Amino acid sequence: MEGQVLAFDFGASSGRAMLGRYDGKTIIQEEIHRFPNEPVNIAGTLYWDVLRLFHEIKQGLVKASKESFISVGIDTWGVDFGLLDKKGKLLGNPVHYRDARTNGMAEKSGEIISAADLYSMTGIQIMDINTVFQLLYMVQNNREELGQAQTLLMMPDLFTYFLTGKMQSEYTEASTSQLLDVQTKNWNCQLIKKLGIPAHLFTDIVMPGTRAGFIKDDICRELGIPSVPVISSAGHDTQSAMAAVPAESPDFLFISCGTWALMGTHCPKPVVSEEAREAGFSNEGGFDGGISLLTNITGTWMIQECKRYWQSAGESVSYDDLDAEAEKSKPFACFIDPCASDFIAPGNMPERIRNYCRNTGQYVPGTKGEIIRCIQESLAFTYRNVKDKIEKLTGKKYPCIHMVGGGIKSALLCRLTADACGIPVVAGPVEGAVLGNIGIQMISMGILSDLTQFRQIVKNMPDIMRYENSNTENYDKGFETFKGVVKC
Repeated sequence: MEGQVLAFDFGASSGRAMLGRYDGKTIIQEEIHRFPNEPVNIAGTLYWDVLRLFHEIKQGLVKASKESFISVGIDTWGVDFGLLDKKGKLLGNPVHYRDARTNGMAEKSGEIISAADLYSMTGIQIMDINTVFQLLYMVQNNREELGQAQTLLMMPDLFTYFLTGKMQSEYTEASTSQLLDVQTKNWNCQLIKKLGIPAHLFTDIVMPGTRAGFIKDDICRELGIPSVPVISSAGHDTQSAMAAVPAESPDFLFISCGTWALMGTHCPKPVVSEEAREAGFSNEGGFDGGISLLTNITGTWMIQECKRYWQSAGESVSYDDLDAEAEKSKPFACFIDPCASDFIAPGNMPERIRNYCRNTGQYVPGTKGEIIRCIQESLAFTYRNVKDKIEKLTGKKYPCIHMVGGGIKSALLCRLTADACGIPVVAGPVEGAVLGNIGIQMISMGILSDLTQFRQIVKNMPDIMRYENSNTENYDKGFETFKGVVKC
């Protein structure tokens, strides 16, 4: 089989459409459409503008049709969903996971099911943003809307439904909901019933690489495009990125670094010990049906918000400029906990960082470079802390860390991570999620034989960079100071 595949990759702040073609040696990628993905606040609720996003999918399809393509695949962020009525109509724009409605819901759920039992059933890190708590909020506060719903579709499945009319739930994305049984890889009916969530909402689970169907005729007529298969790729962008990690052995650490940083390792079976729960690890569904033992860390979100705040104040700043200023700033001057609730919501991020440092008795960063250095070093030491926990849980030592995603455009962050963790960082590919999406489609369509062939191709791509670790003693001292500040 020959031909180009079309991958749509939605991050929490932007989306893109990418054509991928295998020329016998490497995968040639061509970005044909890029667009913002900005939430909309209406009457105090934060929504995803899903209709605009589907419009952008249509624009990508039109542009791709000029060069031809043989399949389509979609990956997005996790946990969020859309609700459809009995006629298959969307009941409303999906609510953004950063909306305040679920604040405290994880703790409140303890009145129904203990955190330990919830974790042992699902293997997922307990966070207010998870689908299970969004639905529990609706059970307790918005029964009318929930009562009108016939079907729940996670975000990539919702877009796939819009294209094909097929309702199904892709495994990797469904696993982020905290409603799957971690052992059986199917919906946990016992848990769903216990929480009072309508069981009829949930559709059949399918594995990554499954063909959902073909683009509907009405869309083809509207856009003047051919009807091609739509592949349920690894719908969760983290797992799509994991598929593109150029690992040489099954034992490796990875960081999918974007708005969120997801750090973990691949495991053949779940790790649901009390130690894993207390350490905040999830057992998410893997692209190959296995398990990714990982934890969620606030990634470049704080840097994005700082940049947005400074730009809104009329200042011209770029990520390269910010990194250059951070390079010149004093190391180990102050630290923050990237996962603290102080930094979850949008707003004046520089001032919140200053307040955190002020309240913890540290040096208060004043310049942009000092603020960015504080964020970058805090992220690197958070990665070190997670690395140590993973090694304790698995009993393994890892030779390097594979970093993928947009965050690796910062050479400073990659180098700080290598130094802080004491092992080399292999950075790349930058577009890990969209490349993984392309690779899974190519395997499904018979262009590539399997994941091993795909990863060997990725390993030889030109954007793979290696950062060696150094300054071990200084970073060990810095890590001890960091642990004292964030209490990890």
